[in-house]
Amino acid sequence: MASVSALLNQLFLFFLLWLHTLSSSSQAVHHQYSSEFRYPFIKKASSFSPGGHGDSAYDYIIVGGGTAGCPLAATLSQKFNVLLLERGGMPFGNANVSLLKNFHITLADTSSTSASQYFISTDGVLNSRARVLGGGTCINAGFYTRASTRFINKVGWDSELVNKSYPWIEKQIVYRPKVAPWQAVVRDSLLGVGVAPFNGFTYDHIYGTKFGGTIFDRFGRRHTAAELLAPADPQKLTVLVHATVQKVLFDTSGKRPKAAGVLFKDENGNQHQAFLSSSLKSEVILSCGAIGTPQMLLLSGVGPKAELEEMKISSVLDNKFVGQGMADNPMNAVFVPSKKPVKQSLIQTVGITKMGVYIEASSGFGESDDSIECHHGIISAEIGQLSTIPPEQRTPEAIQAYIRRKKDIPHEAFRGGFILEKIAHPISTGQLKLISTNAEDNPSVTFNYFNHPHDLQSCVDGIRMVIKMVQSEHFTNFTQFDKQTTDKILNMSASANVNLIPKHANDTKSLEQFCKDTVLTIWHYHGGCHVGKVVDREHKVLGAHRLRIVDGSVFDESPGTNPQATIMMMGRYMGLKILRDRLGKAAGV
Repeated sequence: MASVSALLNQLFLFFLLWLHTLSSSSQAVHHQYSSEFRYPFIKKASSFSPGGHGDSAYDYIIVGGGTAGCPLAATLSQKFNVLLLERGGMPFGNANVSLLKNFHITLADTSSTSASQYFISTDGVLNSRARVLGGGTCINAGFYTRASTRFINKVGWDSELVNKSYPWIEKQIVYRPKVAPWQAVVRDSLLGVGVAPFNGFTYDHIYGTKFGGTIFDRFGRRHTAAELLAPADPQKLTVLVHATVQKVLFDTSGKRPKAAGVLFKDENGNQHQAFLSSSLKSEVILSCGAIGTPQMLLLSGVGPKAELEEMKISSVLDNKFVGQGMADNPMNAVFVPSKKPVKQSLIQTVGITKMGVYIEASSGFGESDDSIECHHGIISAEIGQLSTIPPEQRTPEAIQAYIRRKKDIPHEAFRGGFILEKIAHPISTGQLKLISTNAEDNPSVTFNYFNHPHDLQSCVDGIRMVIKMVQSEHFTNFTQFDKQTTDKILNMSASANVNLIPKHANDTKSLEQFCKDTVLTIWHYHGGCHVGKVVDREHKVLGAHRLRIVDGSVFDESPGTNPQATIMMMGRYMGLKILRDRLGKAAGV
């Protein structure tokens, strides 16, 4: 009897494993179909009809269904008719978006239909911007951590409302991670070099070492800002995907230009106009992100008049600050090889130091078959290994030849992980300018990494700390490599050629040169529409009526170690605040 019972238990376990495997393999199909029932208000742009809610106009038109735009739309729809326009497609059913193991594949996809739109800043650093419903939450490393109390006070937000808005996000799409071995070693080595105390698992931004939240669940499935649309009122919200807004439409008959609606193009290339209601409190809200929002203002005729005229764009509102003050947090990565296979992990551990740098880590992505064979985009051997050759000579044939050679490299060469060092508050800034009037093209973006000596010194201090971590017994015991010299540690990263910046012979002798030559992005760029210069404290565009901005372009620093938590919260927060300001107690929030 006992043997029969054991056999049944074993069969049941096999059945559960089979169900999990089936669930994982069919997950994309499941999401694709279930999303049609859960989000009936999401439609293709070509289905647009102006009177979708029985009216000829909307109370709010939100441009950009990303990290802030989705929670903002869901919140406003509780009381008002909302149109949300997203230039990308659906995240549901896209395995490259949904699965942690495919994180790097999305960034490697440079096709026109990718969820990630590839661009290179004028600094020569490879970068990406989201092009999908859910925005950056669909292509990032998933780490979730709140901003500091100092940041919340600095931007002038109501802390009580902030503390109601964060949990609204967290209850829906945030998880406590199962800590990977690599991340535990990073924790131990951080504590060993003095980044203390250990604060355990917390969303809070406090000095020391901690584990943070993640938008990946225990099965490695990503949950994005698009899922924050679920609480929306389906009778009051319309979401259009593949709706590329060309410009904001203005009524210029008064003393100040007044936003009247938007012009957008659907997936078939046909143009449509959507209009606001006649209420003075109705608004077009730009949530296109730190690249897309200043670009959209410029395309709409809001920006430096001379630049607009140069592009043959009629000036609606002259503002010299649009596109100025663009900043990106420089990141430098140190590769740590391992003699044994390393489990894949994205950011789980973070060291919040008192010297202006954050330390994070990832592991295991280099040694997968997909990783060895594909072009990684941001950590790009396919482009980077040719960085000593002028860009015009980096032919497709040369790149393909490298890819073929790469497949012959033993998998063991790719084992290990990265320790990432990010400058917390860069002083160096740049600018964004149009190079085309096509809304689908990338603008020209300059970040001027390390232009300010303080940023460079912070990087040097951070790299010194990373070297100590790699040389610690925590890492030597884990990787089974003997303690290595500083030159050898840095040479493995310097020789990877991760950007298009020309290399120098003394990369491993000078930490300053190493920082400059191996600089990367961690996609935390911000600015271009600063408070007091482009928008007021309520994020309303200065000099215009019925136009507001809700995204990271209004920030002069990136919130927390990783900004997605605060930008999602910002969408919820601003939605609640708009409802309160417009309806008072009747808002019921």
